[in-house]
Amino acid sequence: IQKVPMKKKMIFVVVVCFVTGLMLHAASAMLQAETAFVTIGSGDFTGVYFPTGLTIAKMINKKHNQLGIRATVKSTRGSVFNLNAIMAGYLEFGLVQSDIQYEAVKGLTAWAKKGPQKELRAVFSIHHESVCLVAAVDADINAITDLKGKKVNIGNLGSGHYQNAIDALQAAGLRPRQDIDAEKAEASEAPILLQEKRIDAFFFTVGHPSETLQNATSGERKVRFIPIAGSDIDQLVAEQNYYIETTVPVAKFYPGAQNSGDVKTFGVIATLCTSSTIPDQMVYTITKEVFDNFTEFKRQLPAFGNLTKEGMLKGLTAPLHPGAKKYFKEIGLLQ
Repeated sequence: IQKVPMKKKMIFVVVVCFVTGLMLHAASAMLQAETAFVTIGSGDFTGVYFPTGLTIAKMINKKHNQLGIRATVKSTRGSVFNLNAIMAGYLEFGLVQSDIQYEAVKGLTAWAKKGPQKELRAVFSIHHESVCLVAAVDADINAITDLKGKKVNIGNLGSGHYQNAIDALQAAGLRPRQDIDAEKAEASEAPILLQEKRIDAFFFTVGHPSETLQNATSGERKVRFIPIAGSDIDQLVAEQNYYIETTVPVAKFYPGAQNSGDVKTFGVIATLCTSSTIPDQMVYTITKEVFDNFTEFKRQLPAFGNLTKEGMLKGLTAPLHPGAKKYFKEIGLLQ
């Protein structure tokens, strides 16, 4: 048997290692090229939207090698911002209140000049959100009509709760520009403004529990939740199908509030939205990951406690994305 010289053996080993390295690098590059990167628009850090976005992103990233998707979450100014960013192509997905979704599809309020957002697509709905009205006890506010002449934070223009506050005030017969001294600070700033006596009350639409509301109800200045209920609010909910009757779970989550029990109000449903330009397979994969691991998903946040798979198809006024529709048909939630 002819022996191969040591020098040739070494050259052979080096060549094999080099070729193997090139193959591994090429495989890695192909894998990287096949990975899709998506961003989910959420909301303020202290609200429920941000941890909701994180929950979805973590579920995707946990299996990114299998799913071929990596997700990041962006804290934003809220529903209106998210929806506009989706339509502009800056975000692939975003959390949007059901009423904001409806207005965009119909070309109302913030979209009156732009017209109907025909490329907006719904994926699924998530938790219910209450329209909360928090007032200082010393401001002598016991009903929404008592806000007349008071300094009230109605939220920043890029948020969903801004429009909810306007709707609540108008339903109660109050003119937002004339009858109250309106402040337009972000929701996270409202507890500080209230405790420093710079405002008398604030509106905030949110799922529960909310860190913002916990901060507001645990300060030295005593506060209470004000009911947003009555025949005028009943009529508002009846006329606008994106609104629902709900309560603020004061006893469970906000014991520092000066209320004897839960408080009646109206609310919306948080929804995950996207654009018609997002590939069907991507939307299908994300929807499937959440619903196939539904029990795990529900455990992530207290706000998800009452979720049902059937309920996560309610409050969707934009057309369902074909990717989501395909999955829902597969599991029998749609015909």
